[in-house]
Amino acid sequence: MLLFAGGVWLRAQESGGVPEVNPGWKWANFVILVAGLGYLLAKALPPLFKSRTEEIQKGIAEARAVKLDADKRAADVAARTATLGADIERFRVEAKAEMQQEGERIRQETAAQIARLEHQAEEDIEMTGKLARRELKSYAAKLSLDLAEQRVRERMNAATEQGLVDAFIQDLERESKN
Repeated sequence: MLLFAGGVWLRAQESGGVPEVNPGWKWANFVILVAGLGYLLAKALPPLFKSRTEEIQKGIAEARAVKLDADKRAADVAARTATLGADIERFRVEAKAEMQQEGERIRQETAAQIARLEHQAEEDIEMTGKLARRELKSYAAKLSLDLAEQRVRERMNAATEQGLVDAFIQDLERESKN
C-alpha cells in the first residue's frame, strides 16, 4: 500500500502499519534538505561574514591607530624623561647664575647707597661745622661786646663822660667848618 506523506510516497508495511520509506526517497529528501539549507546559508552568511569582517578590520585599524598614538606618547615621555636630568641641571645652572647676578646687583646697589649716605653725612658734618663756627663767632663777638661794655662802664665816670661829649662836639664843629 502506498501513502503520500510530506511530499514523499511511502509504502506501508503490512505487518505493523508503519510505512516503509524507500531509501532513494530518503536520499532525495536529504539532498533537497541539504540544498535548501545550503541555499539559505549561501544567501545569508556572506553578508554576515562581510559585515563581521568589516567590523573586525575596522577594529584592527582603530587598534593600530591607538597603538601608534600610544607609541608616540610613550616615545615623547621617554624623550622627556631622557632629557629630564639635563633640564634639571640646566635649571640649576641658570638659577645659580641668576642668584650670582642678583647678589652682584644687590652689592652694587648697597655700595652706591653707602656712598650716597657717606657723601650726605660729609655734607651734613660740613654744614654743621659752618653753623657751629658762625654761632661761635657770634657768641665770641657778643662776649667781646659785653666785655668791652663792661670795661667802658668801669672806666666811665662823670668826668670821662663829659670829656667824651666835649671831644665829640669839637669834632662836629671842625667838620662843619670844613
